[in-house]
Amino acid sequence: MRALRAILVASVMLPAVHASATDLEVTHWWTSGGEAAAVKELATAFDATGNKWIDGAIAGSGGTARPIMISRITGGDPMGATQFNHGRQAEELAKSGMMRDLTAVAEKEKWKDIIKPASLLASCTIDGKIYCAPVNIHSWQWLWLSNAAFKTAGVAVPKNWDEFVAAAPALEKAGIIPLAIGGQPWQSTGAFNVLMIAIAGKPTFEKVFSDKDEKVAAGPEIAKVFKAADDARRMSKGSNVQDWNQATNMVITAKAGGQIMGDWAQGEFALAKQKAGVDYTCLPGLGVNEVISTDGDAFYFPVLKDAAKSKAQEALASTIVSPKVQVAFNLKKGSLPIRGDIDLAAANDCMKKGLEILAKGNVVRSVNQLVSADTQKQLEDLFSEFFAKPSMTPVDAQKRFAAIIASAD
Repeated sequence: MRALRAILVASVMLPAVHASATDLEVTHWWTSGGEAAAVKELATAFDATGNKWIDGAIAGSGGTARPIMISRITGGDPMGATQFNHGRQAEELAKSGMMRDLTAVAEKEKWKDIIKPASLLASCTIDGKIYCAPVNIHSWQWLWLSNAAFKTAGVAVPKNWDEFVAAAPALEKAGIIPLAIGGQPWQSTGAFNVLMIAIAGKPTFEKVFSDKDEKVAAGPEIAKVFKAADDARRMSKGSNVQDWNQATNMVITAKAGGQIMGDWAQGEFALAKQKAGVDYTCLPGLGVNEVISTDGDAFYFPVLKDAAKSKAQEALASTIVSPKVQVAFNLKKGSLPIRGDIDLAAANDCMKKGLEILAKGNVVRSVNQLVSADTQKQLEDLFSEFFAKPSMTPVDAQKRFAAIIASAD
């Protein structure tokens, strides 16, 4: 703990203990080993304010947890705080008056000056009011590789996606699955989006998801992406796991050569005592196009009638954004901090790569920030089917993709 304090640029105290301290239920979907370790940092810091974190973890992915969270809020049984991803997932709840306006807290603590990039707070802002507290920056654009798997296969650790695809036969000959992808729809959809930025580039990605350009979605650049997705589909045959951390474990144990997954995978490598650059290799932008998305997690606070719990919500929002918590949480989570005024000298090689890319401004908004939850669901349905059914050709899948983009909101 002394080391964490030492790496702060300035010492900033956590919120003072409130006389009206109370229990506050916090719902989230962080249940893997690495995620649980990160959540403990949040809970410990919040408990230090005199309030008590009541953990409401929901097993499964965000796709499983969000409907439960939304149902509770709309059904009149709101929690004290709940996790959502940056973007539009809580937009309707906020517009309907069910989420608390945090603008006063944000202005008091000058969030607009310290939260970087500005798009994070913009994602929390609806009609000029701030409705969430960002907790981290998560980027999807990573290929995680098992150094041991490639040693067993007798080939060099790839430096980019093309080399990874070329190494697949050697991995297969050694009894190693080249690419681990879990069976949940969001994983295959995320992998496709990563391939799009790496292969087609940032401008094409933005034309498709930001401008909703059907012509580009149906064009030759995206056809190249679907060809790469077809390679990924072939390379992932036999993964036979559901959860993302199970797929990560296949890389950790050298049963798979690699995994396309967000930087939250680092929490699992850390828990397994594996060292970046020694036991595993990370390739931002698949080693092709070093761009990362400013995706991540934020906490929203449902409107509550209880005055003490409402005060505790303010304490939690302040705690989440505080420098000390940003360091402790993100080192465990594998994500990047949302503040531009702290030093993560203790970051591993992969986190440092992410920080360097972020500092250069090589960032793109995530798909969650660019399309509605309905459009995202349609994309997940498409890619779930594409990765599960080899009979669906890349050409047919691209036609469906273009139609979804044409009607996207």
